[in-house]
Amino acid sequence: MLPLSTFRAQPALHTWLAGWNAVARWTRYEVEHLEPLLQGTPCLIVGYHGRPLAWDLCMLTTELHRRLGYLPHGIIHGGLAKGPMADFIDGLGFVTADGPELAAAVVRGEHILVAPGGTHEGCRRGETYTVAWGKRTGYLKLALRYGLPIVPVAASGVDSLYLSLNNGDRWGKRLGVPARLPLWLGLGPLGFFPFSPPFPARVRQRVGDAIDVRALVEEMARVAGRPMTWQDVVADPAGRPILATAHQHIQTTVQSILNEMTGRRHV
Repeated sequence: MLPLSTFRAQPALHTWLAGWNAVARWTRYEVEHLEPLLQGTPCLIVGYHGRPLAWDLCMLTTELHRRLGYLPHGIIHGGLAKGPMADFIDGLGFVTADGPELAAAVVRGEHILVAPGGTHEGCRRGETYTVAWGKRTGYLKLALRYGLPIVPVAASGVDSLYLSLNNGDRWGKRLGVPARLPLWLGLGPLGFFPFSPPFPARVRQRVGDAIDVRALVEEMARVAGRPMTWQDVVADPAGRPILATAHQHIQTTVQSILNEMTGRRHV
């Protein structure tokens, strides 16, 4: 007899695939340079968070499911995995933090996916196609801990699907929305998000080359005149500037992909 979790997972997976495949058709989604994610090595896919959803990353999960036979394990906002959404999120194999489920996925050779900018990046009012991860280096420590290469991803079109009317994070905090979730107002062609479909902006995604982050931080430590192992960089307070430099390198790489895809020059 199949375990209960298997029956719970199937409706969630089928709903996810059907929904995002429909969005992919609507936005004429296409992905370039998918090869780094098809090599059989588990990776940490790190991407820009579109407005207000990580559109291209979600559509990428359906493409990888078709190619690899499983859904990459997204690291999502903790507030989404509570209440009525809990069973659905669990059925997809998504996680909210490092833990046994994530570790087991890495052992199985499966990709992990994260958008470090989160709702701060995705629910802004003014700025578009601009990476804004702040000092969030948890994803980098995760990659170092598990020896996962980081594969940067970004796309054009993802900030053109809805017109943003407010800063969702600020409104969420001011109005005391539970679980620190944003309260974002967006306008689509038929009304407000999520009751309106998105504008039919074309989404073109590019997958960057894999980055060996352990080698990256050790090289940066050597160049800075502080030879340290990657373990020392994570554990020793003296390694924080090295970690911050590596973090900036990853952000810059994602921003460069965004600039290339949107044809914009970022200052």
